[in-house]
Amino acid sequence: MSVVPLQQGTSQPDEIDRLVAERRPGYGLVRAFYHDPAIYQRDMERVFFRHWHCIAHESIIPNPGDFELFNLGDEAVILTRAADGAVHAMLNVCRHRGAEVCTKQKGNAKMFVCPYHAWTYSNDGSLRAARLMPKDFDRAEHGLKKLNVRVASGLVFVSFAEKPLDFDPIEQALRASAGQYGWGEAKVAHRKMYSFEANWKLAVENYVECYHCGPAHPEYSQTHALEKPKEMIAELNAAMEERTCALGVSIVSGNRWQNSAQGQEAIDTFRYALYEGVASGSKDGKLVAPPMGRFTESDGGVTSIHLGGTTFLVCYPDHGMIYRFVPRGPNACDMELIWLVRGDAVEGQDYDLEKLTWLWTVTTEEDKKIIEHTARGVRSHFFVPGPIAPMEYNELRYIDWYLEEISRA
Repeated sequence: MSVVPLQQGTSQPDEIDRLVAERRPGYGLVRAFYHDPAIYQRDMERVFFRHWHCIAHESIIPNPGDFELFNLGDEAVILTRAADGAVHAMLNVCRHRGAEVCTKQKGNAKMFVCPYHAWTYSNDGSLRAARLMPKDFDRAEHGLKKLNVRVASGLVFVSFAEKPLDFDPIEQALRASAGQYGWGEAKVAHRKMYSFEANWKLAVENYVECYHCGPAHPEYSQTHALEKPKEMIAELNAAMEERTCALGVSIVSGNRWQNSAQGQEAIDTFRYALYEGVASGSKDGKLVAPPMGRFTESDGGVTSIHLGGTTFLVCYPDHGMIYRFVPRGPNACDMELIWLVRGDAVEGQDYDLEKLTWLWTVTTEEDKKIIEHTARGVRSHFFVPGPIAPMEYNELRYIDWYLEEISRA
């Protein structure tokens, strides 16, 4: 059960609602959405505290007692695996005076002892000891505040909402997509955190559109057909689907991108082709790790999954990518990249880490420059957003969805 309330912000609702109402259909967002602290606070309340967020692949805490800390805005979350193998997520806030009870980034521990007054918590969040408290003190009522947590196809999701959005359709969609690539049995090969001096929405908007791929990402564009308009790659996509079927693999696509008004989470699964002769997202277009899941070889395609506004997944036949977008304030955010490989793959034997990570390292370094250029540009008091291009259809959808979310109390 989640016990994290939505906090009241310092926003002026009438002004924010006016900006939403005045936004010109088919155009981008005005300056205030990328800088105003009041809008950022509403983002936290109505996007980040309402939706599900993937924070990790469960393979990072394989053993009982393993834990790791994660941050989302001002909130710090302890992710643990208990003695019974269950995964828990709780706030790193002592129930006595609020001190951080977990003081290391990651490790293995049966207990967390608050450094202030030594209240002691099990790694499932329950309070085990509270020194010198009265006899009628109820330890059961003072465990660490827990978040809703679900594990699907190896991915760990958390929700801060008191009543979380329905997760079952998400689990089913992931089983029919990432699950076919063996993500539930995968492991993390590498992780890297990028910090952007930009509002989190600028980072997400950049990720969801490929209008910029041709001019900004020459390496990506040599191998990925998504850098072209959909109608120009229809034949390539059809040939990809034929190869997928020939391998006996069925990847279920589906667009369920929706606002949360009916208690549902947003998810969209879609597929696109690599260029002819390209097997994976790599420098030379060849596989960089052993095939995963139901794949015995490459089908020359990619499965992409957009989920809940902050989580984005990329599935290749031989490796996977998780993108996590994390706010740090009105003008700063982080993006974590997580590379997955088959669970039994051995670095240096089955894959070369540099080759595995090359494409998305190069691409993200290019994205960081673009995003921060844009962040500096939209600070101008004279900035006026232009029309969204046809190839930016996912960005337009994302902006419309975002405005619907922050308009819902």
